[in-house]
Amino acid sequence: MQSNPRPTNIVLHKQSRALEVSFDNGEQFHLPCEFLRVYSPSAEVRGHGPGQEVLQTGKELVNITEVEGIGAYAVRLHFDDGHDTGIYSWETLYELGSKQDEYWRLYLEALEKAGFQRKVVS
Repeated sequence: MQSNPRPTNIVLHKQSRALEVSFDNGEQFHLPCEFLRVYSPSAEVRGHGPGQEVLQTGKELVNITEVEGIGAYAVRLHFDDGHDTGIYSWETLYELGSKQDEYWRLYLEALEKAGFQRKVVS
């Protein structure tokens, strides 16, 4: 049994600002660009260790301008706010997809705790 699902298709939907990722285990995730940006695996966002995470704010309208393949294991997402240092491994994309609801709730709670109001985007 394969323990680490691999993407079979990655489609960027620029108009709806989302990345659609299908995996070889049949799962498919629709990941908003804002979600991918605020959970970037880069040191700029995650820090260099526990407790060093940097809360990302004002990313409601961020979009992805390019999806760059990195070997056979990851993609680098280029965002229109200039951020392009996170490398999203297949494992990271799968984790973000499978835990999207939980992670989004945690992000909204962190924003509220820090006193930030997320803009509603239609």
